[in-house]
Amino acid sequence: MHTVAVLALDRVIPFDLSTPLEVFTRTRLPDGSPGYRIRVCAEHPEIDAGAFTLRAPWGLDGLREADTIIVPGTAVATDPLSPAVRDALRTAAGRGTRIASICSGTFPLAATGLLDGLRATTHWIAAGALADAHPDIDVDPDVLYVDNGQILTSAGAAAGLDLCLHMIRRDYGSAVAAHAARLSVMPLEREGGQAQFIVHDYTPVPRGSALEPLLTWLRENLARELTLADIAAHAGVSTRTLIRRFREQTGSTPLQWLHRARVRQAQHLLETTQHSVERIAAQVGFGSPTAFRDRFKRTTGVSPHAYRRAFG
Repeated sequence: MHTVAVLALDRVIPFDLSTPLEVFTRTRLPDGSPGYRIRVCAEHPEIDAGAFTLRAPWGLDGLREADTIIVPGTAVATDPLSPAVRDALRTAAGRGTRIASICSGTFPLAATGLLDGLRATTHWIAAGALADAHPDIDVDPDVLYVDNGQILTSAGAAAGLDLCLHMIRRDYGSAVAAHAARLSVMPLEREGGQAQFIVHDYTPVPRGSALEPLLTWLRENLARELTLADIAAHAGVSTRTLIRRFREQTGSTPLQWLHRARVRQAQHLLETTQHSVERIAAQVGFGSPTAFRDRFKRTTGVSPHAYRRAFG
């Protein structure tokens, strides 16, 4: 039987801890037998879980015979990782054990060095901090999970369910995974990625910046068909100067900023109105509904209709 060890670190997030426990303990093989043996392991017997304290029946020695180790997120992702936990995870990786993280659990996993040179994800709100702290990791904030074979990472909260179902499918096939998904009242695969949940706010610029009046004008004129030349003319500068100033102050080009602003406004309209997709496309300045759908899906990972079903 496949043994899954869930590593409870201090200040573990209860939801992240419970996700693999619920999903794997309910997994049944075609003959009705359980697919997994579950162990909750910790460095110390008692673990602070925020609203309560829990006791782990296994110490770090419980990781030794595990086929899979899962690292749930913690309330403070940047808490230092103890040498004992770091060594236990690195030793397990050296044995070929599969190791996965849920949400901010990517941070302690990253602290072991096991993610260096790999693609990884975490909760979108913490992705920038992960990239800053670990520049050797290719951080992808838009996906629900990343499977590198032996090392896997997932985005926030419910994305842990997606990751667990993915591992069940790897271990036992789609039929077993589909049954586990039904018991969890989850689709086996969710449409889109984490990008659909990210609030695409306007890139901030310093108050009083030379670009501030121009950005205000752009927000007020999203419905207009604006070219780079139109924007430069309104700003009273050459297109080359405009591009340089945008890169310096927003980190993007004028048209990239404009597309993101239009998508953000479209998200708001999809959430708060019953306007048709065609009408919203016109309201946010896309020349055609097809161009709007394409840009919206490239930015959020889902179609406008799917976004409205989820958030409208």
